[in-house]
This record gives sequence, C-alpha cells and structure tokens, in this order.
Amino acid sequence: MEHEFTKKIKDVLKTNFGNSSDKIFSGSLIIQYLNLKTKSASRDSKSRGSFANLYAIYVLVEDYINKDYHKTGNYAGYKGAIFIDLFKRQRELPFGQKLQNHALNHRMNQEFKKFFPLCDFIPIIRDANKYWFNENLLKIKIDNKEVNIAKSVIEIIDEYILVKQDSFNKFIEICQGAHERNKTEKINFIKDLLKPKVDARIFEIVSYCILKYYYHNKKIYWGFKIDEIQEDNLKLFKTGQE
Repeated sequence: MEHEFTKKIKDVLKTNFGNSSDKIFSGSLIIQYLNLKTKSASRDSKSRGSFANLYAIYVLVEDYINKDYHKTGNYAGYKGAIFIDLFKRQRELPFGQKLQNHALNHRMNQEFKKFFPLCDFIPIIRDANKYWFNENLLKIKIDNKEVNIAKSVIEIIDEYILVKQDSFNKFIEICQGAHERNKTEKINFIKDLLKPKVDARIFEIVSYCILKYYYHNKKIYWGFKIDEIQEDNLKLFKTGQE
C-alpha cells in the first residue's frame, strides 16, 4: 500500500541507503508497519494518528541509538530499558501527553502480528519492567550486506510528527482568523472541518465545541424518563416534609 506519506518514507531511505532504498522499503517489515501507520498524515484522516504504537517504537529505538547499539552490536548484553523512563519519554513527545502503557505492554505487538502473521519476531521484547526492541527487525540484509535501519525509523516518525504538527498549527491559525468572516462563511468553515479527510483530532475538537455550545444552557436527564424523575423528586420532597 502506498499513500502520500509513503514518498517521505522513501525519501528518508533514499538519503540513508541510496540505491538500496527500494529493497529496504519492500524487505523491512518494520518499515512496512510504519507505512501502514502513517497513512493518516494525508488522507483517510478519521483514522487516528497512531501515536501510541509509533511512540512505543520510537522510544525503544531511540534508547537503542542513544546507547550506540546500532554501532557497537552489543545489544544482546543490554539489561533493558526501564519502563518509567520509556513512559516518561513518550509523554514528552508531541501529542503524547495522554498516552498510556498499553502500546508498550502488548498492543503494538498484537497489531504487528495481525499485519504480519508469518513473521517470526515481535517488535517489543519485555521482561517485567525491562524492555528491548527486537534487533532482528532493525537489521536488514541487502545484496549480501547487513544494514541497520534504526536511525531511519526515528527519522520517519519525526517526519510524520512534523506533518501532523503542521496540520494542527494551520488549523489554529485558520480558527484565529475565523471571527473576521460573515455568518455563511463561518458555517461553511465549520462544515469543512467535519469532512472525512480532516485530521481526527481536529474533528474531535470541532465536534466537542458544537456539542458544548448546543448543550451549554440545557438540562439533560440521562437514563430515565423525565416524568419518572419528577415523580421521584416529588416523593423525596414529601418524605422530607414529613
């Protein structure tokens, strides 16, 4: 599958691996996974940004690179990254402030296996509160030569973050100028923000604003018929009088 962001993925690989980039794109399952998870950068944007699973990959591969295992090759002896450090790092990343631990613990692995059921490896290896990224998915053999794609993985996710940030920043800028429009223009502006290709987070914000405005001066009775509520309130009042 290819989409608009696929070009950026291929550009990163081309910069890092030259003529071998196409083989790496088609031969690496983790690159194929990133390609699947970044389609919301440009279209079908009601699908979520997938930051939880992408950031689970990001923080572990970043830890791998920061400790130079992509150069030294001694990752098998690593004692593992500590959960609290990974969790904190996830939440430092753009759009990551509310992320939970599910992707690190099992969700990312489950989805990867759904996409690639014949793969012998799972991306995230876990032992209690220690974590590793499966190095078998970072080392690719191309033309009898082994290459490490760890830095490319980080660069691809960084590019995706920039695209999503740019989309959100443009939304804020447009909203700031919306007060200068007439009523018809404002209505059309809001309708445009509810179209299928609009970023899911923007869609949620606009939907919330519409509902909040509509219900801000209304009383809502949830789960009961209004006459039953009034009858119960009357009984309570009479009991209190007695």
